[in-house]
Amino acid sequence: MWKPNRDSHLTFQEQIVDWIKSRIERGDWTVGTKLPTQRQLATQFNVNRSTVQLALDELRADGLLESKVGSGVFVANNSWNVLLSNSQPNWQKHIESSIHIPNYHTIQLINKYEQMDHIIRLGTGELSPELLPTKEIEDSLKNISLESKAIGYSSPQGSEKLRGILCNYLKKRGIQTLPENILIVSGALQALQLIAVGLLEEGSILFQEQSSYLNSVHPFQSSGMRMISVSRDTHLTNNLRALKGKRQSLFYCVPTLNNPTGYSWSLEEKQNLYSTCKELQIPIIEDDVYHELLFESSSPAIKSFDKSGQVLYIGSVSKTLSPGLRIGWVVAPSPVIERLADIKMQTDYGSSAFSQEIVAHWLANGLYEKHLVKLRKQLKVRATYVEEILEKDFQKIATWKKSEGGFYIWLRFHNPIVNKALFLKLINQNVLINPGYIYEPRDLHHIRISYAYASMEELKKGLKILYQLSQM
Repeated sequence: MWKPNRDSHLTFQEQIVDWIKSRIERGDWTVGTKLPTQRQLATQFNVNRSTVQLALDELRADGLLESKVGSGVFVANNSWNVLLSNSQPNWQKHIESSIHIPNYHTIQLINKYEQMDHIIRLGTGELSPELLPTKEIEDSLKNISLESKAIGYSSPQGSEKLRGILCNYLKKRGIQTLPENILIVSGALQALQLIAVGLLEEGSILFQEQSSYLNSVHPFQSSGMRMISVSRDTHLTNNLRALKGKRQSLFYCVPTLNNPTGYSWSLEEKQNLYSTCKELQIPIIEDDVYHELLFESSSPAIKSFDKSGQVLYIGSVSKTLSPGLRIGWVVAPSPVIERLADIKMQTDYGSSAFSQEIVAHWLANGLYEKHLVKLRKQLKVRATYVEEILEKDFQKIATWKKSEGGFYIWLRFHNPIVNKALFLKLINQNVLINPGYIYEPRDLHHIRISYAYASMEELKKGLKILYQLSQM
């Protein structure tokens, strides 16, 4: 006959609770089984009756036992479900207490519906499969010779060959750098994640423009950073000084073909931000992944007039060649590169060696720039097509700026109609948009229209449905 172990580190009450649970788990006491009385159990266990009562009270509170007035205590109907849930980790509790901040529900829905073939994707920030140089990449593989060392683990900073080729390529952007000041990353988003965990303390400030891509992903928020949107007006210096205080801070910007607005800064605006941030010792993250898609020539990158290591420059081929290659780069001072490289090696042990070889081949042999010429022409045709539809149907209800290049038109409705309800109505009509409120929570006027992904026919159909629902 079982009795509590007086030498155990567990109390008598805890041992009795565990013993009764084990009887239910083994099926000795099935649902509806009546338990012995408290007096009988106290005698069997050689403990005080109050100890038994406390144990039974705990099991009742957990839902394993139930009392029936005048009849006694029984194994509850829900006991198996309770035991099953108690025997498994509480993953929801783990998830809710983790440091990573979940995405907005709208963005989770966007990520879900983008995988469905029947959905018209009016907001997707990537190239249509028909614009990707799939055949050309396939053909180029025949001309790439691989060395055994090249397809093993790369150095912490990435392929030395690719970094050397990038040094020459970046000169065309006005950027003078060395291979040791470049880190190859798995796309621009990884660069932001590495910067968030590697360069800033918790509670630091990340300044950004008022409609910002960073509000739709959370690398800095999940690392405990404060996100502050600022306007780049004549009060910028005073505003930054007042908001910064003595805290660490960075300024994130996409000055060429901004995501989501598609706007580009003038050279004067770039120089003004650089001078202001240099004066206040606020490093700049220049996200320059769209500049090669400008329809006309671009003003120099902010990094091009950086002589003091003030600017962390990010580039990528995800928006131009293939998002699936997952190749981007960071240009920064050596201590920053070494720090980010160390964290990257702890994260994924280096970007794909094969992808790095492909990108190196395309850059070195002129294939990349040849592709860009063709791609810009195709995107311009698409942009013009969408603008013609907007001129015809949306002129009385919205405004927009003619596209300068890239993927996007920042469509602004006169009335604040771009809410979650409109987003869901469009999904019901198989149309997916990127509403302005995912880039600025208070923005109920804008939609980021992408002309880069959907087919011409889908763009026409999707915009027609958008127009119809915006009138309801």
